[in-house]
Amino acid sequence: MKIHEYQAKEILKKFGVAVPEGSVAFTVEEAQKIADDLGGRVVVKAQIHAGGRGKGGGVKLANSAQEAQGIAQNMLGMKLITPQTGPQGKEVKCLLIAEQIDILNELYAGIVLDRIRSQNVFMVSTEGGVEIEKVAAETPEKIVKEYIDPAVGFQPFQARKLAYALNLEGDQVKACIKFLLALYTAYEESDASLAEINPLVVTKDGRVLALDAKMNFDDNALYRHPEAKAMRDLSEEEPSEVEASKYNLNYIRLDGEVGCVVNGAGLAMATMDIIKLAGGEPANFLDVGGVASSETVSNGFNILLAHPKLKSVLINIFGGIVRCDRVAQGVVDALTKVEVTVPIVVRLEGTNAEQARQLLEESPLEFIVATDFKDAAEKAVAAARGA
Repeated sequence: MKIHEYQAKEILKKFGVAVPEGSVAFTVEEAQKIADDLGGRVVVKAQIHAGGRGKGGGVKLANSAQEAQGIAQNMLGMKLITPQTGPQGKEVKCLLIAEQIDILNELYAGIVLDRIRSQNVFMVSTEGGVEIEKVAAETPEKIVKEYIDPAVGFQPFQARKLAYALNLEGDQVKACIKFLLALYTAYEESDASLAEINPLVVTKDGRVLALDAKMNFDDNALYRHPEAKAMRDLSEEEPSEVEASKYNLNYIRLDGEVGCVVNGAGLAMATMDIIKLAGGEPANFLDVGGVASSETVSNGFNILLAHPKLKSVLINIFGGIVRCDRVAQGVVDALTKVEVTVPIVVRLEGTNAEQARQLLEESPLEFIVATDFKDAAEKAVAAARGA
């Protein structure tokens, strides 16, 4: 789950992470009042779930409350287009009004789980204010990493190493160590999956602050954090993904033409890969879970069929815990309730696969039955192209 910058800063502040003074505004009047309370010299930042806001005109400086009011007037309700929003952009519904900071240095700090090593990794870089992906691709040596042993946690000596890696000196080092330790505590205690400060700034008076902040959370841990769950902004999410979450379906919409209905996240990823190998593009990631019942398949198809680019569907089910013939019956039952207008390719493998294929062939519905994984992908791509 993602949250807005202003919400991330609220959480970080509770854990002692230094952030600039500021508040969220939902109206022009609120923006002017906050700017006035902060002395007039503020930055007005559009709040959407996307990076690159400054390049799209979503970050503006104001030197008076009156100027902040004018900026807010133009920014609220605008469609902000950034490299991460796509050409359709996102509507700006609220603004962060924060004090302007006299910046000496712009740095980077971020924490994420390294799934290969099964450890959190704390990364810093002197290249703050730049997309970290660009730094990693062009100058990877400028990213310094510290891996954290889950048995002992993030240690002060590690924070010290990272602070020195940022070329800080004297009191700046002390301030940075305190900042990094607090940031890691916030990350751990809130069950975050990402905490990113870009830029992390050193001010001319020696403070270390989170000028920007991004936090994502582990959905599976949200039951422990109702305060974070309440921060979810459904208007910032893809409507079809919101709908899927109501039925506990793991769904992510993509831009391709071949829909995928799969049981198991690993098999879903493999299915997307093999569709690309066959020359097609997946329209979605959809894991219907281990059961793949009539109800879950039906709900999944209703969401799939709303995709404007969808031209075929590949149902790829492995019957391990659940028998293939039960899955096949569930698919037949589900599709008698849903009006399907695209070809459907089905590949079932595992327990009772032969009985399942027979059920599909004998059903009144027109399925394209595949014999193996490769055959299924090729048939789904061919069907999408009208073959």
